[in-house]
Parts: sequence; structure tokens; C-alpha cells
Amino acid sequence: MALSQDTDQILLAHGSGGSMMRDLIEDIFTTEFSDVQLEDAASLDMGGERIAFSTDTFVVHPHFFPGGDIGHLAVCGTVNDVATSGATPRYLSVGFVLEEGYPLENLKRIIASMAKTAREAGIKIVTGDTKVVGKGQADGIYINTAGVGTLPAERNLSAKNCQAGDKILLSGTLGDHGICIISQREGLEFETSLETDAAPLNHMIADILEVAPDTRVFRDPTRGGLASTLNEIAGDSEVAMLVYENDVPVHEQVRGASEMLGYDIFQVANEGKMVAIVPAGQAEAALKAMKASPYGTDAAIVGEVLEGPSGRVSVKNGFGATRIMDTLVGEQLPRIC
Repeated sequence: MALSQDTDQILLAHGSGGSMMRDLIEDIFTTEFSDVQLEDAASLDMGGERIAFSTDTFVVHPHFFPGGDIGHLAVCGTVNDVATSGATPRYLSVGFVLEEGYPLENLKRIIASMAKTAREAGIKIVTGDTKVVGKGQADGIYINTAGVGTLPAERNLSAKNCQAGDKILLSGTLGDHGICIISQREGLEFETSLETDAAPLNHMIADILEVAPDTRVFRDPTRGGLASTLNEIAGDSEVAMLVYENDVPVHEQVRGASEMLGYDIFQVANEGKMVAIVPAGQAEAALKAMKASPYGTDAAIVGEVLEGPSGRVSVKNGFGATRIMDTLVGEQLPRIC
């Protein structure tokens, strides 16, 4: 598999969450880092105790946007990555790269936002680091977070677990975060306010596991959107997937903005949504648990897992026509998180 397309340099597309990013990971990183687990969080045995461990770096621009900011996003993103493994998130570390001249008032706002989000998620920020670089050497602030959670011994969620007949659940409307960010950059205006969907989803995931203990896998469809997420899972499980387009919740203003900008809504980033693949017999109970969460009121069963062809994800529209749901290849929205 080629690392990238006719280039020997890193491109923005290598951070897209799509196929070029996966190529970079598989061709460069995992060849040397052989113990890397290609899940949102690694599952580790620590002397008989199991933990989940995840890390992420946030470079979103702008730093403040409707409904959130880079600090809120950083806490939510890592909490959700730990929770997708089935773990209970416990602790976070935070690392800051600050550019000389960055306003202290902005930093205070970001720190307060992180503290508030951590309290909502029920986790503790326990350690961190701060570095300062010269003016012009960074874009104000970058944040790295790492999270640790406790993982029950019997729990084994994985993208390799999906089986034909399983149902695909989505916890809410697609594309809110991506379109919110691009609207701020481009000065787009809407009839009603459009906010990021970034949210800590660990309590929702715990509630789903209470009623659907055989859930196969959770994934948050961030960079690369729903399309990249489902293609990765289908490939890892060697199954096919079919999504029913009319069942996928999308706000009309998000749909309209995506069409105007030429974006595929299935490839737009989300930061407060969760995909769950659940056995058919537990799907309705899982959906009810999703809808009971304040972050899951628009949840829906949007598709199903099929026997094959292996790795193929298709979407069927209201007229019965079916097309391939492609993985994002290039960089649709750079610096979205």
C-alpha cells in the first residue's frame, strides 16, 4: 500500500482521518511501533488490572466557536476515546503548547472550560505540561490530552467483532461540528444558530452497555465522518454494511451547507456523536438508552451489517438506489479538532 499519492512529504490530508491517514499509520508508525493497537484506546493489562489508555492532540481553528472551544473539545475527545473501549474514564493529563503573545484571558477561558467539562464527565485532570514557543511558531495554542480508564475484565469491544445481522446505531445528527467550524472560518450565516456537537459521551455509553451488554463496538465518527468510521469497522470485521440514507438524522441547515460547499455529509466530522454496532436483539434497548441521554435525543438505527462483500459500505436512498459510501481520501476540513 502506497503511503501517499505522488508525494514524499506530509500533507494536510495525512491528518484527515481518511485513507491517507490510515496509510501513514500503517506504513510508517506501526512498522516501528509494533505494539500499537489501532483502536481509539489501547486495552492494557497492568498486573491483573485492565485499563484503557488514549491520547489525542487538538489544533482546531478558530479556538472559540459556538457551543464550545478547543479546551472543551480536548476533554470531550479523549473522554470519548477512552469510553469507546467500554472503560470508565478516570483521569486525564493535559499538555499545552503556547505561542508567545497569546492572550492570558483566552487561556483562562479555555482552562475554565476544560475544568467544567471534566466535572460533567466525572473525571479528574491530574497532571500536565506547558511549553512556550516563539511568536509565529504556533497558532496560539495546541493542547494534548491523554486519558486513562478502568476496564472490566470480561469486556472486549473491538472493530473486529461485528457480525451479519447486527444493527448500526447513530446517537444523533451528522455534521454539526464540521459545518459549525467551517461556517466560522468562512463567515457563513444561518437562520438558526449552529453549534458544535462536542460532548462527553461516557455516561451514554455506560447506559447502553447496561441494556446491550453484547455491543460489538463503539466509535465516535470524528475526522473522516461516518463514512471513514464504518469503512474501517467493516474492513476490520470482514463484513459489509448497508446504511439507509433516509434514516440518518441531519439538520436541514447542515445538509444545505454541505451541499452548498460540495461536502459529502457522511464524511463531515462530528465530535459529540457515537456509532454503536449492536446485535439485532439488543438494538431497540440500546436505542432507548441513547435517546434517554441529553446528547442522544435524535438517535436512530441507521443501517445493518451484512455478510459481504467484505469491507464494502453502501448507502440506499429513499428511491431504492444504492451507492458506495467511500472513505474520505483527501483533506475535506483541515484542523477540525
